Amino acid sequence: MKIVVIGGTGLIGSKTVPLLRQGGHDVVVGSPSSGVNSLTGEGLDKALAGAAVVIDLTNSPSFEDNAVLNFFETSGRNLLAAEKTAGVGHHVALSIVGTDRTPENGYFRAKVAQEKLIEASGVPYTIIRATQFLEFLGGIADSSMSGDKVRLSPGSFQPIAADDVAAAVAEVAQAKPRSGIVEIAGPERAPFDAFIARYLKAVGDPRDVVSDPEARYFGGRVEEDSLVPQGEARLGRIGFDEWIARPRMGH
Repeated sequence: MKIVVIGGTGLIGSKTVPLLRQGGHDVVVGSPSSGVNSLTGEGLDKALAGAAVVIDLTNSPSFEDNAVLNFFETSGRNLLAAEKTAGVGHHVALSIVGTDRTPENGYFRAKVAQEKLIEASGVPYTIIRATQFLEFLGGIADSSMSGDKVRLSPGSFQPIAADDVAAAVAEVAQAKPRSGIVEIAGPERAPFDAFIARYLKAVGDPRDVVSDPEARYFGGRVEEDSLVPQGEARLGRIGFDEWIARPRMGH
């Protein structure tokens, strides 16, 4: 079947596309560089013609609150409208575990808006909510600096490898629409501050991590279970030690 991956050149998209092609599907990679732009609507109708499934892996270039909200709302509307025109039978979107539990986090608010558009669109869908990616641990440490310390909440954290996310996305895309949410997370759960400290130690980064219950994550408070699945979740197979030992790490 024809599967269109919007945002197919990014971290998850570039890992998902080969998995779908191995499954024998006709995969179209949609990105601004290939003339398919969900924000402007450019090239969508042509790319989606005859598509059975559309996977939305787009991400906002700016993380500023209003810019993120505008991106996901505009992109989502354009994409879903084009899907209705094309008669697409399954919209798959990647979101984040806990989006609806941390309203002060502007990025999470924008993802909630995106999810609501999907749910109201009339297009059969599956939303995959993932925990934070292991690939982002260094960036999370950088964004949590206060003076010379990394300040993080001791709330639970259960990051997942991008390879496991891609496997879940590919599997969901080839299955029937759930018209609901599937949650995925990594195999290990630990306090947020302890997980980042473990990462920094593993990559030889001397920065100190301080446990601070008041520390914010992109503007939002992190309670005990803000960032982890509260119910049933599909767990990835790649643990931290296996992931960190892989040669393709950019550290």
